[in-house]
Amino acid sequence: MAATKIIDAPRNGHEMAPLNTRARGDGTHGVTIVLTAPQRNSVQSVDIPGEPDRAAWSGKMQFFLSIIGYSVGLGNIWRFPYLCQQNGGGAFLIPFMIMLILEGIPLFLIELGIGQRMRLGALGVWNTIHPWLGGIGISSCIVTLFVALYYNVIITWVFYYLFNSFRYPLPWSSCPLNGTGFEVEECAKSSETTYFWYRTTLDAAPSMDEPGGLKWWIVLCLLLSWTIVFFIVMKGIQSSGKVVYFTSLFPYIVLTIFFIRGITLRGAGAGLMHMYTPKVEKLLEPTVWLDAATQVFYSFGLAFGSLIAFGSYNTPKNNCVRDVLLVSVCNAVTAIYASVVIFAILGFKATVNVDRCEAGNIEILAKNALLPFKNATSEEYKLAMHKLNDTEYNALQLSECSLSKELDNAAEGTGLAFIVFTQAIVELPGAPFWAVLFFTMLLSLGLGSQIGILEGMLCTLFDIDIVKRVKKQHVTGVVCVFCFIVGFIFCTGAGEYWLKMFDSFAGTIGLVVVALMEMIAVIFIYGHERFTEDIYQMTGYRPGLYWQMTWRYIGPVIMVCILASSVVFMAIRNPTYGAWNAELGVVEQKNYPNWVMGIALAMILAGVLPMPIVFLMRSFQCLKVDLDIHQGSIRRNETTASTKEMIDNDDDDDDEDDDSNDFSGPALGGHVKTQSDFSDDDEEDKPMTMRMMMMRPTTTTTILKPNAKTNAKATTPLNQLGSNHLNVPTSRKQNYNNKKDAYDV
Repeated sequence: MAATKIIDAPRNGHEMAPLNTRARGDGTHGVTIVLTAPQRNSVQSVDIPGEPDRAAWSGKMQFFLSIIGYSVGLGNIWRFPYLCQQNGGGAFLIPFMIMLILEGIPLFLIELGIGQRMRLGALGVWNTIHPWLGGIGISSCIVTLFVALYYNVIITWVFYYLFNSFRYPLPWSSCPLNGTGFEVEECAKSSETTYFWYRTTLDAAPSMDEPGGLKWWIVLCLLLSWTIVFFIVMKGIQSSGKVVYFTSLFPYIVLTIFFIRGITLRGAGAGLMHMYTPKVEKLLEPTVWLDAATQVFYSFGLAFGSLIAFGSYNTPKNNCVRDVLLVSVCNAVTAIYASVVIFAILGFKATVNVDRCEAGNIEILAKNALLPFKNATSEEYKLAMHKLNDTEYNALQLSECSLSKELDNAAEGTGLAFIVFTQAIVELPGAPFWAVLFFTMLLSLGLGSQIGILEGMLCTLFDIDIVKRVKKQHVTGVVCVFCFIVGFIFCTGAGEYWLKMFDSFAGTIGLVVVALMEMIAVIFIYGHERFTEDIYQMTGYRPGLYWQMTWRYIGPVIMVCILASSVVFMAIRNPTYGAWNAELGVVEQKNYPNWVMGIALAMILAGVLPMPIVFLMRSFQCLKVDLDIHQGSIRRNETTASTKEMIDNDDDDDDEDDDSNDFSGPALGGHVKTQSDFSDDDEEDKPMTMRMMMMRPTTTTTILKPNAKTNAKATTPLNQLGSNHLNVPTSRKQNYNNKKDAYDV
């Protein structure tokens, strides 16, 4: 039997020294192992190297701008203000801030921290924690695909508006004329910007059952969008990291310019009052809370896998807690800041529409001699309207000119940015210049988020061993071509209706379920104590009571309540979409057709079912082929004549006892040890240290180590050293008998 000795390592020693193959004086061969004591031992943690050749950020600024560009996107312009308007104005800020503090920020740290700790993508992270959880990565990838499909369509519309912004006068500044020299009736009944959006840009169909054909101008813009996205992300962060300096900083400059211009517009005060006047009764609707939770996910890009990918490119000692707090504050401030701009312009748009309505009523009253002249003042108009009874009011077919009603109806679905802002741009001197500036800002916002979305999906794909063998440019090209072809559904007359459906179903319930499973996986399976120690090892900051309460109790409870209530609410009330009525020049709410609801249900199931399917297949061993995520934690440094026989013998023993001693890592389908694997019958109520691990007795190949107190020799089996790199004790009372530990020689 070969003798082996242990040497206490200096603080700057190596984790594992090469095998010592030099013959000793007694004719035996020795193995020298150098050990380091754990730096912090409240809860032990081991190194999880991930991929040694993984890409990395070129600097801290590149990472920060990338994550800001990903988080602050088009949703801050057209989604968040729209949700505020639909869900009670300023009252929506209440559930949004609650979800941000209790759910968004804690989950943000979970994703960024676990990615930085393991240096793997979404699929690799969840397979490493436990192979039964591999479906979480698949689900997040599918949901990310759905969102990427329609998110790039918004960039397509931005391109179309940007190209038309170089025309003078702007094509949406006036209504087109028909053959008789009068304004087109559809435009006259709505507005110039509304007509350009629904008729010129979308050529909107009356319903989803009558989509019409493909709109060639939208198809070309969609092709341009995916081409640009491909060239940006084809080399990963090496190519996209250079673009984020523009996509992250430029929007703030333009947003500030429009803020200064917006608050000087007539009616801006009314719009801001409408925003900050909460409709508290809206808070009783569970869909409002679902929208708030979903908006938090959109604001931070949670549950997409992108934050895990971004975190995996960080250095192991990066302060991810500070990054989470900085990005959270920046994101929340940006959302509110953009909402102020939006509602200021909403107030301006509503005021213009009220003035137009009153001018039409004054003309009618003047024709019927109820006003002395058409240039009547506002006071004279109100006095004349007050004198009319209901019969006269209906007989004259007068319109109701209400500022509050206009503010309630001002946001018209996804066309908010394309209708409201474009009307404000027309009022500015040098309108084409401002239009180019504004839509360039929207383009940079959209591209910044789309880069992050695709990076998360591609990073998940490259966790698969087969995909790793293919060049990233080729995989990215295939993904972009597939998304472009599927995107044809958004290039029909019903394209906006389909986008609304994708936005309502593909990115809501699926995201909530994925986020809930992520919290359960990290906090209850990987272990909150272990994850807390990981954060401490990486940042020097130990998450306190706030983090522990939100991770372990508040966050999961909120997610379960929102998920259950939203499903019940959606089952009771049939979802609707806004369809354009060309005859009336307004948007009408229609029920989704049954076949469309079937597609929506299929998308929800596609984003949720991979989790239970992978769980069942791997738990019942129906799936034998697991993903080779990364190499093991410890490698044999060299094998020579003196050690080859011993290693071969160990390998043979492992093959014979493969069924009873499965020591493969979790990336290869091995078992991840949790608290249930350990008992309370341990030797001492002490934290496990490397010295204690090496002192357990055995009858096989041993390590001889002098005891500092008794000067006796303690023995430890070499064939039981090494294994699962996630075998980290989460409690001080644990039994490590018959467990394979950190080093396999």
